Amino acid sequence: MKFTTSLKTGAFRWACPFVLLLTLFYYFAGQSTPLSAYHGYAPALVASPLMTLYALAYAVAAGLGAWESGRLKSARVWNLAPTRSRYAIACNVLIPIALLSWLVLIVPISLSLIRAETLPTVDSMKLPIMAMILCVAHSAIGFSIGLLGPQVITAPITAVATWVLVAFSRAVQPYWIRHVSGQYADLSFGEAPSMTSLLVPVLFGAGIASAAVLLWLPTYKTGIKVVLALSVGTALTFSAYNIARSWPHDPPLVTGNISMECLGDTPEVCMPKETSAALAKLQQEASAALGKLRDNDVVKTPELITDSFAEGRTARPSTDRVWRLNLTSAAEQHDLTFRIAASVVRFPCENVNIIASHSALRWATSVTGSDEQYAARISQEGQDPGSLQREKQVTKIVATVRRLPAKEQGQWFKANLTAGCQGA
Repeated sequence: MKFTTSLKTGAFRWACPFVLLLTLFYYFAGQSTPLSAYHGYAPALVASPLMTLYALAYAVAAGLGAWESGRLKSARVWNLAPTRSRYAIACNVLIPIALLSWLVLIVPISLSLIRAETLPTVDSMKLPIMAMILCVAHSAIGFSIGLLGPQVITAPITAVATWVLVAFSRAVQPYWIRHVSGQYADLSFGEAPSMTSLLVPVLFGAGIASAAVLLWLPTYKTGIKVVLALSVGTALTFSAYNIARSWPHDPPLVTGNISMECLGDTPEVCMPKETSAALAKLQQEASAALGKLRDNDVVKTPELITDSFAEGRTARPSTDRVWRLNLTSAAEQHDLTFRIAASVVRFPCENVNIIASHSALRWATSVTGSDEQYAARISQEGQDPGSLQREKQVTKIVATVRRLPAKEQGQWFKANLTAGCQGA
C-alpha cells in the first residue's frame, strides 16, 4: 500500500477533523494565563498550551496506532505472502498517525506565537521536538497492542489508558513518574528545558517502544525475541528512572538565557529587553532611593541591580555588589522604591523580633518616601488588636528616631538589625 493510499484510506482521513476540533477546545479551554503575562518569551508561550495537550497527542498516536494495527489484522495482511518487510508496512500506516498527533502539538503553539506576535527560538522548539519523538514511540506501542485483539476494543482502551497515565502523572508521587511521562512542566520567563530533562522521557518512551518493536522480529524463536525485547526495554527505561529518581517537583531547567539591557552607573540597572520599557525610570528611582539611604550612612551603593525576573523561579540571592530584584514586577506595580527599602533590611539571623523588623522597615520606607507601600503591606497582614497595638509602638519608635541627626539614624538602624536577632 502506498503512503498516499494509506493517507486516504486509513484513520487519518476520518479522525483528523475530530482531533483538530478537540485540540482547539483544549487550547482555548485550558488557557488560564493571558499571553501578555509571558512578555513575548517564546519558550513559555510554547510550554503553556502544551501542558494540556501532551496527553491528547500521545493518546491520539497510541489509539490510532492500535486501530491501524487492528485494521491490518482484520484484513489478514500478515497472512499474505511476504513481499515487503512488516516494518515497512507498519511505517506506511503509522506515518499519517504520527503526522496527525504532531498537529495536536503544532497547532496550539503556532496559535500562541502568532497571537503574541513572537518568533520561535531554538529553546522554544525543544519541547515540541521531544513530544514529537514520543508521539512516534506511542504510535509504535499502540500498533503492538492492536495486534492482541479486535480494533474496536484495543484502540479505545489504548487511547484512554495513555491519556490517563500521562495526564495524571503530575498528580502522583514519587516525582520521577511525571518526569518520565512526557508531561513536561510549564516554563516561567527566562527558563528553558535542560537537555537532560528532555532525554529522560525520550529514553523511557523509546525503551517501551523498542521492546514492542523487537517483538515483531521475523523469527520463530520466541525466546530470543522476548529476551532481546526485555533487555533493550529494561536498559532504556531503567536509565531514565535512574536519572530522574532524585529530581524534585520540577525538572532541571536552564535559566538566565535572556538578552539584557542596562542603563546608568552606581547603580547600573539591567532588565530583559522584552520588559525594559520602563528601564530609564527605574534607574532614576533606584538611584534616588539609594542616595537617600546613603545620606544616612546605611548602605553602600550596589554596583548592579539586575532583574531577577530573567532567572525564572530559581532566582539567586542578592550580594552586597549585585542586588537581584524583580524589576519587571516593580515596574508594573510602581513599588521599586519600597523594594529597595526592604532590601536594606537584612537581619543576620532567621528568627527576628517583629517589633525590630517592622521598625527597621518602617524607618527605611520613611527615609525613601515609600510609606504608602509600607502601610499597604501592613494592612494586608491583618488588623487585629495585637497588630494595631504593635504598629502604634513601631510608629512611636520610628518617629523618635527620625528626629535624630542623619548619621545617628543610620547608627540606630544598624544597631536595630543586631538587636532584632537578640530578641530585644
